[in-house]
Amino acid sequence: MTALTLKPAGAATLRVDAIVVGVAKGPKGPVAAPGAEDVDKAFGGKLAAVLETLGASGGESEVTKLPAQGGLKAPVVLVVGLGPVPEKDETYGTETLRRAAGNAARALSGVKKAAFALPIEAVEDIEAIAEGALLGAYAFTAYQGGEKNAKKGEGPKQPLGEVALVGAKPRDKAHKAAAERAIALAEEVNRARDLVNTPPNDLTPESFAAVATAAGKEHGVKVQVLDEKALAKGGYGGILGVGQGSVNPPRLVKLAYTHPGAEKTLALVGKGITYDSGGISLKPAGHNETMKCDMSGAAAVFATVVTAARLGLPVNITGWLALAENMPSGSAIRPGDVLRMYSGKTVEVLNTDAEGRLVLADALTRASEENPDAIVDVATLTGAMMVALGNRTFGIMSNDDAFRTSLHEIAEEAGEASWPMPLPSDLRKGMDSPTADMANIGERMGGGLVAGLFLKEFVGEGISWAHLDIAGPAFHEGAPYGYTPKGGTGSSVRTLVRLAERTAAGDVV
Repeated sequence: MTALTLKPAGAATLRVDAIVVGVAKGPKGPVAAPGAEDVDKAFGGKLAAVLETLGASGGESEVTKLPAQGGLKAPVVLVVGLGPVPEKDETYGTETLRRAAGNAARALSGVKKAAFALPIEAVEDIEAIAEGALLGAYAFTAYQGGEKNAKKGEGPKQPLGEVALVGAKPRDKAHKAAAERAIALAEEVNRARDLVNTPPNDLTPESFAAVATAAGKEHGVKVQVLDEKALAKGGYGGILGVGQGSVNPPRLVKLAYTHPGAEKTLALVGKGITYDSGGISLKPAGHNETMKCDMSGAAAVFATVVTAARLGLPVNITGWLALAENMPSGSAIRPGDVLRMYSGKTVEVLNTDAEGRLVLADALTRASEENPDAIVDVATLTGAMMVALGNRTFGIMSNDDAFRTSLHEIAEEAGEASWPMPLPSDLRKGMDSPTADMANIGERMGGGLVAGLFLKEFVGEGISWAHLDIAGPAFHEGAPYGYTPKGGTGSSVRTLVRLAERTAAGDVV
């Protein structure tokens, strides 16, 4: 991954391949932002005028490359737009800085080292710039030629090699801690992205479990893997039912991070469908190609637990990865089959493509048995949530209004778009079944909320629970923007890590 170093000041004297500075959109044209003083001086105080001549306005996501002038050691200056100049007594928001750094890092792919001299007013700004740069520099090239061809100048460009963060003091404890948090978080978000982007012939429930086991050993996280025999013995009918049509058997992985000073325990449950064909209720043409991303929830949970361990957060976190491959075959579950879930409830399967809720249900029941202070499940669960909220926003449902509100605020703080969604009790009746305790689908309208109501049935009594439907933002099919790449995004990891930090501080649960 891209390296990160802290440099107190002096961008002009750094021997780097490029210097990154910010420019804002003023009422009369572009305005050089704090941090750009050395570069502006090298341009004779006319950096803004040069940019205006080139058509730059300082608008957010705008990137302009210039040949260096004056006494700058770097040959290239990259100017990134920050949007409107802040009002008096205000500063640039952390998400603005995060996105600007991401835009710059993406534009510098193939470059060995760049100095980022963006506005820094507080420690939070250091963390945001570092995080944005490290996330923006991400590239998934594992299946594109390899390092040998890259050294020959063939294949894809490699990500930006090193970020030198100007204005951050390497000996300042707060600055150093901010950088270390950004590194750990970005590395684990990028690990989640790698998992999402890995082709389903290489990422099966078994191989995903192996990745989790290896990471657990490295970072002091206890890992327990239930294979198909253990699942059958334990009565995990939901996970087994979804996975029975595949030659790659299912797994339930438990990750346990504990801290001696912890007073609270969080349980995180992730949907891990390593490939979703829809089963017998086969998805229509055009809807299968990206279904390797249906394990994004499990990837997010995995990344969150490892990040918490790396940061040494004083909170206990248990992660549950419900892993299965949903395939059609002679052994697959059929519409009309009835599954006996781990909770003992029976579910009539009316649509085998509503499989995520079946694996999550078993994991939610199992997680509830340990009586955590709160449970959050994460899943690419419904297309209906994408219809409601679009491709960049995840929905939050909960049995606790205060907890739902807190998660929404935490997501905003972390820089992830989310929106609180209701769980209307009148939609529950649509899941009544004449054969079983309930069906796995209900009314089509409000389908994302119906899915949330289904999951609620499997949460232990008295436990605060929330459901994050990340179907929209988990996999980005368009052009990259900010620090968001094409493909797997690592959606919700930053929110869950912030939740863990806030819980450790006693602010949430």
